[in-house]
Amino acid sequence: MISLPSLFISHGAPTLALEPGRTGAALSALGRDLPRPAAILVASAHWETARPAASIVSHPETIHDFGGFPDELYRMTYPAAGAPDVARQAKDLLDAAGIGADLDAGRGLDHGAWVPLRFLYPAADVPVTQLSIQPRLTPAHHYRVGEALRPLRRAGVLIVGSGSLTHNLRELNMSGAGPEPYAVEFQDWVYNAVSANDVAALLDYRRRAPQAVRAHPTDEHLLPLFVALGAAGDSDSARRINDEITYGALAMDTYAFGLAPHEAGTSLRHESRVA
Repeated sequence: MISLPSLFISHGAPTLALEPGRTGAALSALGRDLPRPAAILVASAHWETARPAASIVSHPETIHDFGGFPDELYRMTYPAAGAPDVARQAKDLLDAAGIGADLDAGRGLDHGAWVPLRFLYPAADVPVTQLSIQPRLTPAHHYRVGEALRPLRRAGVLIVGSGSLTHNLRELNMSGAGPEPYAVEFQDWVYNAVSANDVAALLDYRRRAPQAVRAHPTDEHLLPLFVALGAAGDSDSARRINDEITYGALAMDTYAFGLAPHEAGTSLRHESRVA
């Protein structure tokens, strides 16, 4: 079976489901280009637990974990089957790595999962399970989680970290103004660090990256990036799929890690910035 890449997706505001923009188009194209997975495991910034947990729900509900948005958004569903066997495999791998994990019999799909999946796999015909993040633990912990889960890629599981490359909601601008310079500066630093395969710098981003604390007052929305990085391993075949910035300060970057040469096209280290 082909080893699938791992992805980091910036899922943005829930309204991405209604206003796809360049991000939605990029995710739709990516879903068409990737080999079809047997299942998907999504580490979402919107499921927080003290230690990793994986959902064993057979038919996960669509969770509308937000308020104050158009009614149409609350009518949307993503009726994919669950992937309880993948969840159990994830727990076994995390236990074997000394990290430990729990199984959750009630967790559905939050908008960090179902909103981007509506673009990647609109038919909702690939089974999905979710994995929680640990907001009080470090990027290095989340990288180790990804490392432990790496064998799932060889079993046909698409590992997705879903968060946001920048996430300072107090600085969003709904007026249509251009990108905030600090968001672009942080976005460029991550791009260059990923391009150089500088995992050490990325893990220490809060000290090394310019504008890190402004871009992420709390870092739960960047932690899924480290799950995706760990699942990919030491690889220079990363590719940035999208670099749109919405609402002035919300960077919507998507990265694919561990692409096979015929899937990667031009690798990240040779790609020019398009935003």
